[in-house]
Amino acid sequence: MAEQTQGAAPLSAVIADAASGVALALRGEGDPYALSRFLRQGDALASAAIRVLGADALAPYALDHRAGPGGEDETVVREALAAFPPKPDASDVSVWSYRGLVEASHAFLPGGANQWPPTPQAGSAWVATDPWPKLAHRVSQLAALALPGLASSLADELTARTDDLARGFVRAVRRRDWLQAAGLGRWLARLPEVPPTLGLDSGLGFVRQMCGGDARVTLHVVAAQRFYGRGW
Repeated sequence: MAEQTQGAAPLSAVIADAASGVALALRGEGDPYALSRFLRQGDALASAAIRVLGADALAPYALDHRAGPGGEDETVVREALAAFPPKPDASDVSVWSYRGLVEASHAFLPGGANQWPPTPQAGSAWVATDPWPKLAHRVSQLAALALPGLASSLADELTARTDDLARGFVRAVRRRDWLQAAGLGRWLARLPEVPPTLGLDSGLGFVRQMCGGDARVTLHVVAAQRFYGRGW
């Protein structure tokens, strides 16, 4: 989507910088988080980066002592929502990602619920019907929705497929697909009744150790630890 229109290399750098800032705030390091410190108003790349990060752009606001919502942060999020709404033929992943950012904006930013875009309807029939490899791929792309309180209906449906997500996590680790492994591990950290034999805590720690400092992988692992006490 955005990466194709803006150029992969510069956008990747902007996304990595923003993801690093989110992870830093979630670890409780540095100054109180402000999205506008990393992503400027009126910058097309900033809007694209927020759309890619989705709800994770606002993850530190779930920690009351780490962030104080302000007008500048609200502005850059509004710009992203306006610039990249899901198209009529958008994939379920794209719609869910947008929905998560809208939900996070309602929950964490000022301005009043009526002033934000409406929360779009997002299909979830695929949760029950996808074969486990395809399910694992989709769910890993929606890791930002694993924030507490977001996408509750999706989390409830995914609970029935915990074993399949665990299977996907193991496969991703074996294939050294660290981003997919981190995204699945983050969702598993939120879901109940994860098989103890999975070794999720050590698995997440291993993913973080092996990812080569990938900012988005680090963000997912830090979020799993900070919000759900899983991993290290």
